[in-house]
Amino acid sequence: MSEEGAIAACLKWVDQNPDVDPLTGAVHTDRRTSGASPADAAALEWALRLGARWRRPVVAVTAGPAAADALVREALAAGATAGLRADLPAGAASDEVAAALAAALPRPVDLVLCGVWSLDRGTGSVPAFLAAELDAVQALGLVTLEPDDTATEAGLLGERRLDAGRRERVRVRLPAVCSVEAASARLRRASFEAVVASQEATVPVASVTARRGMAPGPTLRPGPGAGPGAAVRTESGVRTGSGVRPGSGVRVRPYRPRAKELAAPSSTLSPRERILALTGSLVDREPPQTLVLDPPAAADELLARLRHWGYLP
Repeated sequence: MSEEGAIAACLKWVDQNPDVDPLTGAVHTDRRTSGASPADAAALEWALRLGARWRRPVVAVTAGPAAADALVREALAAGATAGLRADLPAGAASDEVAAALAAALPRPVDLVLCGVWSLDRGTGSVPAFLAAELDAVQALGLVTLEPDDTATEAGLLGERRLDAGRRERVRVRLPAVCSVEAASARLRRASFEAVVASQEATVPVASVTARRGMAPGPTLRPGPGAGPGAAVRTESGVRTGSGVRPGSGVRVRPYRPRAKELAAPSSTLSPRERILALTGSLVDREPPQTLVLDPPAAADELLARLRHWGYLP
């Protein structure tokens, strides 16, 4: 490693074509269709470009089970200088993933690049959690990224989308955590020799414990303007750089209601009768009603109906 900070690309091991049970909603994954999301691949490409521009090492980091070693080897084949994996079960919460990555990242590191969101839960919260763990500037959802040659110290200029087709230009001071959209870059193709060589590479593994038992991630190497007072400057003003450390026990996930399980019809029925039984076409139903109620009574009526239909216990 050089005296200057490295550039890290955080990659997530995720099944890009999961099998979802249509009745129970259970998700089944396959390692053969698993790999990096397009946004994570774009983050790796940006890390390789900036690493070549600044002549700094690029480290590929992932948090997941042993199968995720293949993801690190793909990054090594594409040109990453080194790679490592934080040992973490698949499906861990976003704050746990961020804490594991922060603990595993090599030091010093000036720039951490992530995909804006992954293909599984798609919350896009890991980069923000990671910036909070590292007490670093964050710039999320970028579509372009380039070195800021006008600054006296190393920095970045980026753009992100706004509503109504507008763009926002941001100036980012290092150290920082940035996330990029999938369409911002396409990962370069690795050579055959590099792919073969990467298969023999040993991927270092950093052991981590449960989220609440982890030691806080070490702070990134101090730089000009780094720390809680650092900021991302935009054309419209200044935004604070460090995120808020997540509170204990709080997990943010998109709401996904459980699928309703239906009992299988009797195998003695004909195909037509089985379809009728599954769709409930021959079941007596309550006719539509129009109720005029005050708000408290309307809320009670809605809750009663949901319990009657089986959506609430």
